[in-house]
Amino acid sequence: MARFAVGVPLILLGTSLLFAQGSDPQALAYASQSIAAMTGGNPISDVTFNGSVTWTAGSDAETGTVLLRALGTTESRMDLSLTSGNRSEIRDASTGTALGQWLAPNNSSGYFATQNCFTDAVWFFPVLGSLSAGPSVVLSYLGQTTWNGANVQHIQSYVNQSVQLPPPMPSVQQLSTIDFYLDAGTLLPTAMVFNAHPDGDPTTNIPVEIDFSSYVPISGMTVPGHIQRYWQGTLSVDMLVSSAFFNTGLSLQLFAIQ
Repeated sequence: MARFAVGVPLILLGTSLLFAQGSDPQALAYASQSIAAMTGGNPISDVTFNGSVTWTAGSDAETGTVLLRALGTTESRMDLSLTSGNRSEIRDASTGTALGQWLAPNNSSGYFATQNCFTDAVWFFPVLGSLSAGPSVVLSYLGQTTWNGANVQHIQSYVNQSVQLPPPMPSVQQLSTIDFYLDAGTLLPTAMVFNAHPDGDPTTNIPVEIDFSSYVPISGMTVPGHIQRYWQGTLSVDMLVSSAFFNTGLSLQLFAIQ
């Protein structure tokens, strides 16, 4: 598995939204309102979620606990404690190079392929994602539609960078595109959808869907109590959040790629 070698700066979320030129004003307005609905206008530098999880791979399903942590918009870590052992997924761009790593219960590990390091590192909490990630993000408003039976506002994001990737890699815009679906009433995110890719084939798309529901107020924030990750239409990670902590001063070392 290849490491990702395109520089991405660490950006800490503040109270304002600064996006690249070309963003749709209506998309910016909805993104700003969505962030405010989740944060109450409070800045967030890091987040920690604890909860229970069901991990499914093929015909095997395991239950256990989950610990989700994120620092800024480019550092994230998911640690699962399951019946077969521990699993982890880490994203780290603190050195200016965006990397990803997975660790399995049998002590094996590997790196995310280059093409899988362009979408949001903090996929489990959109506050620290492309809805508010900084001046390189372009947002477009694609209109009101329905998603999973609910009325939603559809926003699409991509990273606007002049980096030229070597063939056969698609463009940065293609690899970084994310679709956000915001509840039409509350503007809380109900889903985000993007493409992953096989390690050896960056041109083949594998749809990934993250669903957010059962929002609850915690420490002045509004967080999803239920987070589900679908891989090619199949539920792979099903999490119930039991507690959340913000701005606790998480160490960057927690997200170091070995």
